[in-house]
Amino acid sequence: MAIERVLSGMRPTGNLHLGHYNGVLKNWIKLQHEHECLFFVADWHALTTHYDTPEIIEESVWEMVIDWLAAGVDPANATIFIQSRVPEHAELHTLLSMITPLSWLERVPTYKDQQEKLSSKDLSTYGFLGYPLLQSADILIYKATQVPVGEDQIPHIEFTREIARRFNHIYGKEKGFEEKAEAAIKKLGSKRSALYEEMRNAYQQSGDEEALDAARSLIEEQQGMSMGDKERLLGYLEGGGKMILLEPEYKLTPASKMPGLDGQKMSKSYNNTISLREPADVVAKKIKTMPTDPARVRRTDPGDPAKCPVWQLHEIYSNTSTQEWVQAGCKSASIGCIECKGPVIDGVLAELKPIQERAAQYAEDPTLVKNIVAEGCEKARKLARETMRDVRDAMGLNYS
Repeated sequence: MAIERVLSGMRPTGNLHLGHYNGVLKNWIKLQHEHECLFFVADWHALTTHYDTPEIIEESVWEMVIDWLAAGVDPANATIFIQSRVPEHAELHTLLSMITPLSWLERVPTYKDQQEKLSSKDLSTYGFLGYPLLQSADILIYKATQVPVGEDQIPHIEFTREIARRFNHIYGKEKGFEEKAEAAIKKLGSKRSALYEEMRNAYQQSGDEEALDAARSLIEEQQGMSMGDKERLLGYLEGGGKMILLEPEYKLTPASKMPGLDGQKMSKSYNNTISLREPADVVAKKIKTMPTDPARVRRTDPGDPAKCPVWQLHEIYSNTSTQEWVQAGCKSASIGCIECKGPVIDGVLAELKPIQERAAQYAEDPTLVKNIVAEGCEKARKLARETMRDVRDAMGLNYS
């Protein structure tokens, strides 16, 4: 079975909240036990929209890493690093920009969406236009096979696949490629060579995707084979040249069910969040002042949980019997809104308590956090350097 390498990042633009925990971090924590994972602080990406307030980024970088660790991201199971500490990202971004048609960047759906949403900022910058390509460089430099994204980010992964395909098409025409690929097939041994040829024919002649996947797995399993020969076999398999950059797949992230305090999606821009390190009394106060069903003007007025933002939190934090108590009590006006909010407060605080205890330990030992990141940066940079060596070779930039 081929090794799956997962890559994901987060922009450091403020305190992490329960929306981040339920929408991203819980998924990361699960993935780190299933695949090789790299998680990075996307500080250069933050500059695309916060270029005029870099102090927000600077303050948020280390706090965000503490939140990741406190939530359960484990440096023993995942590589944690900072984007700007691996300058190869910028080098690959620059080299890819030489072959990227301008129209490809302008058609990325989030480009116009973000400009409209952040209309108060001047986003007519080269950095903002090019951020999908920087995102592609982030992924391609680690030869990531899976990128966890929400539905709105799928076009970014498709864009990255197009960039990898274009790069491989332009620069994968290695001199004597077919002869080198045929020589690599012989290195598989007679039985595996025959199997490879059979699966290659099945894919190229009838588009058999299962045969393609099986052949890829066969190549990845070869222990004593060089990376160059593996890439030649992968390229030959698909009928192209040497596969220098790997086309990633998107891994759809389960949608976060965490609503904000007003029932909308939890977001800093809506000012409806509960931060991961918010004090217990502040959390309780925020939930106690949440809006409820407008029909319940007086304590004796019956309500409908479906029209109340608090009910959405009960769906996450309350067990079945509590939910039944809420439904019956709200509709009959036998319980008041403050009473109804009690179990939600308890549930949120119970979830935050262990996170906050771990965060306090990391906050007291900043050297430990910086050492974790330094080690992660070194691991990431080693992988990035390997890819850049291949890229420079392919583009004729390794002058001797």
